[in-house]
Amino acid sequence: MNINLNILGLVLATLGVAFLVALITTPIVKELAYKVGAVDDPKKDKDPGRRMHDRPIPRMGGLAIFLGFFVSVLLFAPLERSMRGMMLGAVVIVVLGIFDDIYDLPALFKFGVQIIAALVAVYAGNVITTLSNPNVLSENPYWDLGWLAIPISVLWIVACTNAVNLIDGLDGLACGVSTISSMTLLVIALLVGEAQTSILVAALVGGCLGFLPYNLNPAKIFMGDTGSTFLGYALGVISIQGLFKVYTIISFVVPFLMLGLPIFDTAFAFVRRIAHGQSPMHPDRSHVHHRLIDMGFSQKQAVAILYVISAILGLSAVVLTTSGALRAMLLLMAFCVAGGVAMRIYLHQNHLDAPAQEPEDEEEEEP
Repeated sequence: MNINLNILGLVLATLGVAFLVALITTPIVKELAYKVGAVDDPKKDKDPGRRMHDRPIPRMGGLAIFLGFFVSVLLFAPLERSMRGMMLGAVVIVVLGIFDDIYDLPALFKFGVQIIAALVAVYAGNVITTLSNPNVLSENPYWDLGWLAIPISVLWIVACTNAVNLIDGLDGLACGVSTISSMTLLVIALLVGEAQTSILVAALVGGCLGFLPYNLNPAKIFMGDTGSTFLGYALGVISIQGLFKVYTIISFVVPFLMLGLPIFDTAFAFVRRIAHGQSPMHPDRSHVHHRLIDMGFSQKQAVAILYVISAILGLSAVVLTTSGALRAMLLLMAFCVAGGVAMRIYLHQNHLDAPAQEPEDEEEEEP
């Protein structure tokens, strides 16, 4: 597949501007967060066991990502109706995130505002009207959603918004995973010739990359709900504009591969909480990143593992787009087997090392 060099140049310019704006404004947002009280203090948390840090850290850093994205889109993207609707909805999400980072708003209220923001985008034309039929044996290769288009589109946007928010538990995790997902979507958009989608995703990638150096462990600032909900919202809407409108099998599978990690973690969290008789919005310490920490990995190791998983899913999505479903599934299966073997070796090694360490601990405890 040939990539238009003019579009590629525009994409690089968009990415560069977003990167510089986010890189420059993050220290400013950090000082602003201290002034308005948007600080994550583990000592004041109702459930301090969920926190992976032991000192107050400013949040609301996602505002810098949004500013990088917003400036780049205004400079390089055509402001069509669907684009204006997306941007207006993004402003609603960011304002909600800022207030949440300062005042810790109720979950139900946030959920309601997220639905409103999604409806704004959907009303402007960001709608999933057709889905490819996953049943390849069916005579009808596509599903026309009809009146279900609006509720399914809203559900997808709100689900993506919360999926990224729920994995934001370790330094650099949500921002890095969102960067990988965005780069996956950028590559696919360039390959299938979606110029507008390419520009939008390039702005998102640039904003994330500009913020990421401040957010890697040990983090100097958190993106907070301002950033995590904005990234989820933006990925949800952009995927509708690009991937869901490509009438092939990739329109059904690729968005789920691209956002596979946050979608899986969110679905598992909801099932787990409902099974325990809790509200689906009830916070807990059983997310995939918490489980990796409990297995003995450090923050940096856990984040690196989840980066690799996201990259594998993203690479599978790209292969699916360019080489067909069979090669993509074989690639994904090969990576899963390799990952399973590696995890088995690691757990077995920990099991062998544990008995040798126990006597030393017992001797230290003796008077």
